[in-house]
Amino acid sequence: MLKAQYDRRGPIPQALIRAVPLELPAPAPGQVLVAMLASPINPSNLLALTGQYAVLPPLPAVGGSEGVGRVAALGEGVNGLSVGQLVLLPRAGGTWVTHLLAEARSLVPLPEVADPLQLAMLTINPPTASLMLSEFVPLAAGEWVIQNVANSGVGGYLMQLAKRRGLRTVNLVRRESAVAATKAQGGDVVLVDGEGLADRVKEATGGAAIRLGIDAVGGAATDRLAQCLSQGGTLINYGMMSGEVCQIAASSLIFRDITLKGFWLMKWYREASRDAQRALYGELTQLVASGVLHARIHATYPVERIREAVAAASTGERDGKILVTGGAA
Repeated sequence: MLKAQYDRRGPIPQALIRAVPLELPAPAPGQVLVAMLASPINPSNLLALTGQYAVLPPLPAVGGSEGVGRVAALGEGVNGLSVGQLVLLPRAGGTWVTHLLAEARSLVPLPEVADPLQLAMLTINPPTASLMLSEFVPLAAGEWVIQNVANSGVGGYLMQLAKRRGLRTVNLVRRESAVAATKAQGGDVVLVDGEGLADRVKEATGGAAIRLGIDAVGGAATDRLAQCLSQGGTLINYGMMSGEVCQIAASSLIFRDITLKGFWLMKWYREASRDAQRALYGELTQLVASGVLHARIHATYPVERIREAVAAASTGERDGKILVTGGAA
């Protein structure tokens, strides 16, 4: 058994983490031993390694925050689960491992017909995309949404969910090489972010009003999105991939009444009712399990190659997610 552990934080994430032996006791009453199948590397995981995320686990820490596995052993008194069953882990830290112990009540049985790699990415990016489309601006079918970093995990899910809801999307990427793959995922308009963006968006959409913008970059990219929104539009920021704080012109705030808000999935978890959470994850699980909702996967790496995996996830020149695999069949 192995775990991907880091004992310090610093600017180069792959230099901080390593695979080390893992020792686990037999599952206690009410617990389950899970053999991990897969866990994605999300931007928040990399920020935890560099110390830039809002919530940081105490050191030493094990990387990862979501994933799927198979039940390997049951503790006393566990009902409703069986050895070999495919399960979704709760959103928590420490999933870049070959095995882990979990409370049985926290595990969600999953359909065997689904792709485990796709299910491994269920608990963070899909709900983030879904909630940003629904929680801030009441949009009707036919309306437009604009987002940057559209070739990211969240960006891909957002395009697919928007299309299912009858919405149209303007999708910004940071390099020309990402345009074709983003269009293939269902983007109505795909543009390279940069100078003259507002005029290019206006031309591509026929001057359509855009009331919702979604920003994962921060810095000057925030105001470029704001310039594309119609009077009274709302701009949601959920990331700072540029490493810079959001910049927005006073003219956007004062004369065009643009509203800038933030979104953090953990806050929604804390405030949403259990019924709301069940409804959201029930819908998303069905869409992922049926293949309607999916993400591109660039590569998978076993836990023992965690440094290679983190290095690959840290580069912008890739086409899809990097996943850490535990080795369970």
